[in-house]
Amino acid sequence: ADLERMQSGKIWIAMCEPLGQAQHMQEAAAKGVSLLSLELMPRITRAQSMDVLSSMAMLAGYKAVLLAANTLPKMFPMMITAAGTITPARVFVIGAGVAGLQAIATAKRLGALVEAYDVRPAVKEQVESLGASFVEMELETQDAQDAGGYAKEQGEDFLNKQREFMSRVVAGSDVVITTAAIPGKKSPLLVTTPMVEGMRRGSVVVDLAAEGGGNCEVTQAGQ
Repeated sequence: ADLERMQSGKIWIAMCEPLGQAQHMQEAAAKGVSLLSLELMPRITRAQSMDVLSSMAMLAGYKAVLLAANTLPKMFPMMITAAGTITPARVFVIGAGVAGLQAIATAKRLGALVEAYDVRPAVKEQVESLGASFVEMELETQDAQDAGGYAKEQGEDFLNKQREFMSRVVAGSDVVITTAAIPGKKSPLLVTTPMVEGMRRGSVVVDLAAEGGGNCEVTQAGQ
């Protein structure tokens, strides 16, 4: 609707989703409208103040933990009472980008036991610096990161082994937060329906990649 009102020669600066909205991009080009998409801002020092993607990802990671804590039918921190001790919630964060790292930090501040996994071995130090345990998988992942620091898309064989490995961690978690997204492509399927069914009753899955199809097989965007 906004694009229809734009006139030729105008410049539109916004989060335009150019890699996933090809038709809209073609319509804009046909009308002579110039689009500057903030999602494509390079991750360099000069552009840091305009990096809205990282800013929104940070808020998403923070909010994901708050939603999970509100939904989970147990407390996040360990509680010692006269009636006994309540063990802390176990949180598993998949993807240690901006959103994932913020989710880890927030869950730790709330007192949960946090584990995290990322296809990029280079982020292990960042995860552990936040007090979480990095789940290591014995798969070749040396070429898993692009020049911009983002995770690369992996083949189906790798994803199958990845899901098999993570099923044990997911089954023992009270909360699973998935953050793996690939710009312009469908989000990788990391948590299958059998994995969700194997979780304890009352467990929570928060899928931050829902708009791209979701990292969880049972995800429905907007619901």
